[in-house]
Parts: sequence; C-alpha cells; structure tokens
Amino acid sequence: MKKLSILISAAVTVFALPVFVHASGTVVEEIIARVNNDIITMSDYQKAETSLRQEAEQECQGCTPDKINEIVAEEKKNLLRDLIDQSLLVQRAKDMNISVETDVIKRLDAVRQQNKLPSMEALQKAVESQGMSWEDYKDQLRNSILQQRVISEEVGSTVRIGSDEVQKYYDAHKNEFVKPEEVDLSVIFFSTENKTPQEVAAIRQKAEGVLKRLKSGDDFGELAKRFSEGPTSAQGGELGSYKRGELTPDLEKLVFGLKKGDMTDVIPAPNGIQIIRVNQHFDAGLQPLSKVEQEVENALYQQKIQPAMRKYLTQLRTDSYVVVKAGYTDSGGVGGSSVITETPYSPDGGKAKKKKDDKAKDTDDSQ
Repeated sequence: MKKLSILISAAVTVFALPVFVHASGTVVEEIIARVNNDIITMSDYQKAETSLRQEAEQECQGCTPDKINEIVAEEKKNLLRDLIDQSLLVQRAKDMNISVETDVIKRLDAVRQQNKLPSMEALQKAVESQGMSWEDYKDQLRNSILQQRVISEEVGSTVRIGSDEVQKYYDAHKNEFVKPEEVDLSVIFFSTENKTPQEVAAIRQKAEGVLKRLKSGDDFGELAKRFSEGPTSAQGGELGSYKRGELTPDLEKLVFGLKKGDMTDVIPAPNGIQIIRVNQHFDAGLQPLSKVEQEVENALYQQKIQPAMRKYLTQLRTDSYVVVKAGYTDSGGVGGSSVITETPYSPDGGKAKKKKDDKAKDTDDSQ
C-alpha cells in the first residue's frame, strides 16, 4: 500500500461528497468514512451494530435489557475503528496478492456440514432465507479469512516469546494447569456422505495415503488444512481438549489409550472416516510445564498480539487516506480529526451556482 501524497494534518480537514443521491434528490446511501478507495456506509455501520447486539445477547444470556444495552454501548465506542481496521487489512491482503479462494470453499463446506445441509445449493438457500445475499455472505467470509492471513503473516510472525517468559507465566498460574485426565485432539476428516460404494472406496484409499504420509513424518496440521473436510480444517484440524465422558465410548477408549503424538488408523466417523491425532495426553493433577508449554505460549501470544496489532494498524492508518464524517469517532485514528462534510443536493446539478459564478466572473472582467 503506497503512502498517499496528501498529508492529513492535526487540524480538521474537510472533504465533500459523503452521500450517494438518486436523481430525485433522495439519499440512497450515506458515507460515514473513506478508507483509501473504499467506503464505509451507514448500512455497513448499522449491520455491525446489529451484530454487536446479537453477540451480546448470545454471550450474556439471561442478562437484563439494561445490561445488554450497557455492553453494546461499550463495544460501540470502537465500532467504526473496527470497520476501518477490517477495510485496511483487506486492502493490505490485496496489496500482498493473497488469494484465499480455496479456503473460502473449504470454509463454506464446513458450514454446510455443521448445519447438516445436503449441498452447497441448500446452504445458499439457507443464507438467503435469513435476508442476506449469497455473494455478500461469501464476501464477508472471504474478507474474514484475508484479515486472518494478514494478521498471521505481518503481525503474528513478529511476536517473540522467550523460554524465561514461559517459565515465569507457568509459575504464576499453576492453578490453571491442575487438570483432570484429558486429551487434546486434532482430526483429518473425509466425508462419505451421499457417496456410492465405489466413491467411498476411493475416499478410503485417499485417507490411507494421507495416513502413510503422516507416518512418514509429514506435518499433521498442514495435511489437515489441505485434505480435511471438517469444520476445523483451517485451524489444522484442531478439535480441542476432552475429558473422560465427553466422547463416545468407543472413541474415548481408543484415544485415551494413546500417548502424545500418537495417531489412530483410518477409523469411522459420522458421515465419513477420519484420522485422529493426540496432541497432548494430560494425567490428572498439576501438569508439568513440558505438557502445557504450548498452552502457556498461546496465553502469552494473546497478551502480546493485541498491542502488536494496534501498532500495526496505526501504521496502516499513517500510510493511508482515512477520513470520517462529522459526528462519528474513529477511536483508532491518528494525527487529529479528518472529517467528511455533507454537500447539499441540488436538483439542477449545481447549474444555478455555475451561472451565478459565471455572472460574477463577467462582472469582474468588465471592471
């Protein structure tokens, strides 16, 4: 992303044309921010605000309406900042020539499977039945993946965690690492839903080939991203941790009998077949650092990634053209206020003003 030649000063800078207008003079869409060549409209803002409320209601079930309003009001302070952040990240991804089309298709199929829908056409109908266009839904998904890729490549890769930090965190949070017996699992899933016997045989052969590669030392997470058709494929197949009693009896007996790094053979799964890897096997009690080191590093990473992200996004803003409409606040803004002001609509397209200006010019010329 090239730095713009227009420098935004600490003073208030005024820019025009914040609305789209119909020929009748009706406002079609109100622009509340410009981010380089992209715009954020009132519709975008309102949709994000609605999502905030839905998330608050979901995360705070049973809360009073006043409590929900309080949560939404607090989150809304950074709403425009977050929309601008998202736009900057997507633009940066395009500058980096990042393509995520394969990831989009896999994520869509994962959503389809999670909702037990028979086809992608059924998923499209389900999305459209909720009032969203299919293309908008895919665009949102694509942009989300693009943002994640930029964060991973440009910010996450800069976060450094030392062994002394790991030890210090572990010593200060030992109570968090007292666990019942549990296993942390990853999976590579192959769907056989609605497949013919011949197709199922071919899928099993493919799965056996993947298993052979795993036994030869290929990385499980990378193969999961490439081959898994499960909902966690983009995360390298990571399923999370399970205590005894949280899995089916047959699967529990199998995975709890494995050690860290062990894998199952190709085994049955609902609507498919799968290969499961035991990432960690925790005995009951305080876990030694060697077993929870990754967990500690993840906690430290989360602590460091937020300020690193803010610094990175501040730099993107510095190298970009970002202006907002008066009355809206970009809490991540830098270098003072840059404000869009409205240009009143004129039915004659500004012709009256032009005639007035031309008349004034003629008067001046005659003097």
